[in-house]
Amino acid sequence: MDGEKSRSAARNPQPVKFDSKSIGHYAATRFSTILPAFDPAPNPIKLLGMLNLQQWLFFLVAFLAWSWDAFDFFTVSLTVTDLAEDFHKSNSDITWGITLVLMFRSVGSTIFGIASDRYGRKWPFIVNNILFIVLELATGFCQNYKQFLAVRALFGIAMGGLYGNAAATALEDCPEEARGIISGMLQQGYAFGYLLATAFARGLVNTTSHGWRPLFWFGACPPVLIIIFRLFLPETMAFRERERVRKANGTLAGAFISEGKVALKRHWVILIYMVLLMAGFNFMSHGSQDLYPTMLRNQYKFSPNRVTVTQVVANLGALMGGTTVGYCSQIFGRRFSIVFICIIGGALLYPYTYTSSNAVIAAAFFEQFCVQGAWGVIPIHLMELSPGAIRTFVVGTSYQLGNLASSASSTIEARIGEQFPLPPGSGGVRRYEYGKVICIFLGCVYVYVVLLAFIGPEYRGRAMDAGEDDDLSIATGQDPAGILRTISNNEKETTRAEEVA
Repeated sequence: MDGEKSRSAARNPQPVKFDSKSIGHYAATRFSTILPAFDPAPNPIKLLGMLNLQQWLFFLVAFLAWSWDAFDFFTVSLTVTDLAEDFHKSNSDITWGITLVLMFRSVGSTIFGIASDRYGRKWPFIVNNILFIVLELATGFCQNYKQFLAVRALFGIAMGGLYGNAAATALEDCPEEARGIISGMLQQGYAFGYLLATAFARGLVNTTSHGWRPLFWFGACPPVLIIIFRLFLPETMAFRERERVRKANGTLAGAFISEGKVALKRHWVILIYMVLLMAGFNFMSHGSQDLYPTMLRNQYKFSPNRVTVTQVVANLGALMGGTTVGYCSQIFGRRFSIVFICIIGGALLYPYTYTSSNAVIAAAFFEQFCVQGAWGVIPIHLMELSPGAIRTFVVGTSYQLGNLASSASSTIEARIGEQFPLPPGSGGVRRYEYGKVICIFLGCVYVYVVLLAFIGPEYRGRAMDAGEDDDLSIATGQDPAGILRTISNNEKETTRAEEVA
């Protein structure tokens, strides 16, 4: 009976209450609710077979867009030294290009998130990718440092709009049993994009007279194909159902605003929690990745080929970690999976940052397995925590506000690293002990994420269809499931009448 109540509460979560009894009960259940659920472990192949063709196409277009989003972001991380030389700036100055992208992503998530929840997932997605094309080309044509910073800031707005839309497109129609593994696979578009950026950087950077620029010009090409792909797909079923309920209760705009007000009023505490959690996760990913190639080259004197091999292997670990831990979260629970893998990641920090031989490749593989393993749970965890009326906005904006909070991570690491100088390299190149800074920084971040995951809620198995949305019921004053049944019956009667005629 208790298990049935727990599942019911997860499918239709109620807003947080602030009376002493409710707060005391919530605090007392943090340990008991994080214990592994040990639900039956289904065959992952059978889980993947539960998706129909349209659901797979939704996943694929979201995965490709998120992968190329990450590719475009990491083009700067992988060319920091080249950009610094071309614009006559220090490495830490160039990392402001990364910081500005992270800072402005929350603007994009707000604009495109609201548009996606109001008008649908399709057209905001397409506009996003058009902006990627324009801004990646513009980056490749920048002639000075100020132009570079301005274009990357605009790129941040475009990049910020995609994550929530991609998560909603891939997951809101996904069968409940397959959510964990599909979430892990989707999130690894980030690692896959990083892997592609690393590989193409070796083939395109400094192989022509244009230096680093061809990497950005190439980055503008694949979004054309992604746009064409999305044009052939419809809106998600979950959004179409919600839109039908809105139409049945007056104007679409008025219904959307009413739902948004109800959702914000009932769930504002959860929204704040999601931002805090995402700040920790973004510090974890950017702190472990953005300055890492620079550490390998500058501190440990790795050649470009050795850096490429290390990065490729690390991202293979990330791909495996995200999918594996995402799948496991369906068995053991979202919070437990995050806490467990973060503890393992913390234990691996020393070899990840203090190994100067080729053995660091193994450490990089397992560290990124842990970092992206924890991230593999996030798309579905955020989707399940978010109120349905503003799901794209909440998922995207919580993620991007977390990015905003962590936007200076690479700059912080670079600046602090400069306080620990090493003997100059060949040609008088300044060297710094970046590894020490990354290790301490990530250790603090892991502790923070473990604490946040421990005290936070979990709504594994939450219903995502409009018919079971309590916020929608309150906003409309009617039963959404009843409205949908009525609409469906009317459509059937109309179809029968047309057939008779």
